[in-house]
Amino acid sequence: MSLRILITNDDGVDAPGIAIMADIARALSDDVWIVAPDGNQSGAGHRLSFGTELTIDRRDARTFAVINGSPADCVVAGMTHLLGDKPADVVLSGVNAGQNLGDIVNCSGTAAGAREGAMQGAIGIAMSQGVDYEISRDVDWSNARTHGLAAARAVIAAATGRGHYYNVNFPFCDPTATKGIAVVPLQRFSTSPFRYYPSDNAGKFFVAIPETPLPLDRDADFESLRRDGYVTVTPLMLQQTDMALAAQLNGTLKL
Repeated sequence: MSLRILITNDDGVDAPGIAIMADIARALSDDVWIVAPDGNQSGAGHRLSFGTELTIDRRDARTFAVINGSPADCVVAGMTHLLGDKPADVVLSGVNAGQNLGDIVNCSGTAAGAREGAMQGAIGIAMSQGVDYEISRDVDWSNARTHGLAAARAVIAAATGRGHYYNVNFPFCDPTATKGIAVVPLQRFSTSPFRYYPSDNAGKFFVAIPETPLPLDRDADFESLRRDGYVTVTPLMLQQTDMALAAQLNGTLKL
């Protein structure tokens, strides 16, 4: 039986990365659907537009844009409405323009698309193409184009149950120099990487990541991608409870 695949992203339905993801998906299946925001939703995280009316713009038989919708909104619309009574087996989110590593996954709309997919019962996979921001903000998609299909196949084949989603990042080295796949933890930064960043316009500011908090774990996703040239795969749990701490605290907290 062919997989039913739903694609979303946070860069918008017309972004170049989603076209790459569509090529990956169509090499896996002939039952591919796209439901994505009509514009950029980077940093939207797992926002759901409760209490706000949304509009669906049908681009073709299996491609839809959700006007002002978040990636999570798009997955909900796809899985519970647009795909009818057969929701997707796999939700692919991306390919994002720029890496989603470490604690940044908490605000990533790309990661949220995969997370909501897993919460809806699918295999959720977020994919991002790394960028060497020290050199340029331009995105070289060649690594995602070259290794995206193999990475998706590997994760889908290995996925067990629906208690996890998967965060995949492609390095910004030449595809021939990519060392393979490294299954690694996400980088927990020493402090939040997000900072107030003043604008040139009086009274205005940005929330930005002016520099990476140090130190970095040599074996986590950030260094495995940036320094070692691996395609990084990080399995993340939907169940966020620290079960050991919950057991330790049980009976000790009193009013």
